[in-house]
Amino acid sequence: MNKQIKMLNFDGYKYIDGGVCASKGFKANGIYCGIKTADGANETEMNDKNNKSDLCLVVSDKICSAGAVYTTNKVKGAPITVTKNNLEKTGGKAIAIIANSKNANTCNADGVQKAERMCQLAGEVLGIKPEQVIVASTGVIGQILPIKPIEKAISKLANGLDYNKNIEAATAIMTTDTVKKEVAVEFEIDGKICHLGGMAKGSGMIHPNMATTLNFITSDVSISSDMIQKALDEIVKITYNCLSIDGDTSTNDMVSVMANGMAENAEITEDNSNFKIFKQALYIVMMNMTKMLAKDGEGATKLLECTVSNAPDLDTAIIVAKSVIRSPLLKCAIFGEDANWGRILCAVGYSDAEFDINTVDVDICSEKGCVSVCRNGAGIEFSEEKASEVLSADEITIEVNLNQGDFKATAWGCDLTYDYVKINGDYRS
Repeated sequence: MNKQIKMLNFDGYKYIDGGVCASKGFKANGIYCGIKTADGANETEMNDKNNKSDLCLVVSDKICSAGAVYTTNKVKGAPITVTKNNLEKTGGKAIAIIANSKNANTCNADGVQKAERMCQLAGEVLGIKPEQVIVASTGVIGQILPIKPIEKAISKLANGLDYNKNIEAATAIMTTDTVKKEVAVEFEIDGKICHLGGMAKGSGMIHPNMATTLNFITSDVSISSDMIQKALDEIVKITYNCLSIDGDTSTNDMVSVMANGMAENAEITEDNSNFKIFKQALYIVMMNMTKMLAKDGEGATKLLECTVSNAPDLDTAIIVAKSVIRSPLLKCAIFGEDANWGRILCAVGYSDAEFDINTVDVDICSEKGCVSVCRNGAGIEFSEEKASEVLSADEITIEVNLNQGDFKATAWGCDLTYDYVKINGDYRS
C-alpha cells in the first residue's frame, strides 16, 4: 500500500518541506546511540547508516512559549511526569526537545531519575536549564532505560544539530512505523510570513484518548503559552483524539507545541482573528499527521475514515465517528473488502450518544466511487460488484448522516490484518 496520504488544500495555507525545522530558528538532529545495549554504540556504530537512529534533539534559537497534552492512561511514562513538571516550573517555556525510541522508560523504579538525567544532559550541551527541556521516550514498556548510551552520544548529537536535519529527527522517534511522518505549512499573520510544522510517530497502541503518540510541533509565530495550550486543547479533540488503530491507549502519548516568535508578528494573547489563523494552521498539521498515523497503522493496508454529519452536537458526531472506526469487526471487513454495512450500523448503534437511529443514512466511498447501503436506519439494495470496486482502494470513507442537526466530525483508523498480529506477537524482539 502507498503510505502517503492525500492532503487537502486550505486557502491561505501552503504546504512546505521541513517538518520541525520548517519554522525559523529551529534545528534538529537524530543519531543511533545503541539504546538497546547497556553500554551504547561505539563511534563506528554511531556513523553506520544501517543502524536505525534512536535519539534526537530539536532546539530553538530563542526561548519558546510551549504547551502540551498527555496520555490519559493511569500508567504514565516517566518522561510525561518530568515534562509536565518542567513546563510548570518554567510557566510554559521551553527551548529544546530530547526524545528516544526503543525504550519507553515506563514502569521503572528509576524512570523519573533517568528522564531528568536526559534533560540535564541536553541542558549541559546546549547551555540551558534542564527544566527548559521537553523529554519523551517510546518503545518497550517495563524495561530499564540504559542511560550510558545517551551520555556517550549527547555531544555528537548536539554537535550535529542543523536547520535541515528534520528527517534525522523524525526517523529517530520511529518504532514500528514504516514511514516518517512530517507536515509543515506557511501562512501570514499581520503581513508576516509564519510557519508551523511537526513530526509524529506511531503505528500501534493507538486509541483516541489524548494524545495517541509522540508528536512534536514547532512554530515561529509569536503567541503566549496560554493561547498555545488553548489551541492545542481544542484541536486535539478533533484530530488525535479521533484516531484509533487498535483500541490500546499508550502510556507515553504526548503532543507538544513550541513557538519562538521569530516571525515577529504581534504576540497573540487573546482569542482574536490572528489566533484563529494560528489555530487553523495547527489543525492542518495535526489533522494530516493524524491521517498519516492511521494509514501507517501496524499491518494496515487501508486508511479508514468515518465522517458523521448532521449530528445534534459536536460531541455526538465525534462519539459516533470514533465508535465506527474502532470496531474490530468493521476493520476486518474493510481488510477483506466486504461491504458488510451491518457492522457499521452496529457500531453506530452501540456508541454512547443519544440520537434516533431511524433517520441514519450510510454510504461507503473511495476514489473509485460511492455506494449507498443504508437509508433511514434500514438496508437498501446495492451492487456488490460496485461495492467491491469501491473497497479495493487504499483509502475508504464511511459517511454516516444522522439527519438530526448541523454538526460534523471525522475520525480515522485503519483495517485489521494478519500482519498486525504478527508484528505484536514478537514486538519485544
